[in-house]
Amino acid sequence: MKKIMFNDKYGLTHAVLDGRKTMTRRIVPQSVSNDYDAEDSNIINAATYNVGDVVAVAQDYGTVLKCTSACELVKVILITCDGVPGYHNKMFVRAGLMPHRIRITGIKVERLQNISEGDCLREGVYFDRDPFYYTFDGAKSKCGSQLHWGRPIEAFSVLIDKVSGKGTWAKNPLVFAYSFELVK
Repeated sequence: MKKIMFNDKYGLTHAVLDGRKTMTRRIVPQSVSNDYDAEDSNIINAATYNVGDVVAVAQDYGTVLKCTSACELVKVILITCDGVPGYHNKMFVRAGLMPHRIRITGIKVERLQNISEGDCLREGVYFDRDPFYYTFDGAKSKCGSQLHWGRPIEAFSVLIDKVSGKGTWAKNPLVFAYSFELVK
């Protein structure tokens, strides 16, 4: 089984587990985008995940251990886990030990800036009723106040630059846009 990681600093793992995030964009590797044109349907064959794949949502073992009955197996394996790789870093966890999974329900390839406002909301951007603007978890100013934008695409452009590196939005790379559902 494969695993997928979402950024915790901006609340994306939490948004997936809450059902607020049901789509993710992953940059098409340069080697793949050099071989294919955006309209070439064969580019989908280079995607990491396929429609129907069930993928583990990576969480560090320390976070997993905070849950109760779903994690008994992990507790047994990691009795003295503070020194175990993956206790603080989800990059090193085993997919089979993760309690949460998603099922890939769709894949499309597009330029990053072609995202729709609806897809921005599926990416974890949400409407904040007070003060009637769009934002995302972890969007804080230097003084700690919540940041807001007038349109979902504006919020998403900031989020993608935070998650994928400054200037990602401006570069407008090809991305795999994966739709998914949380598997209960």
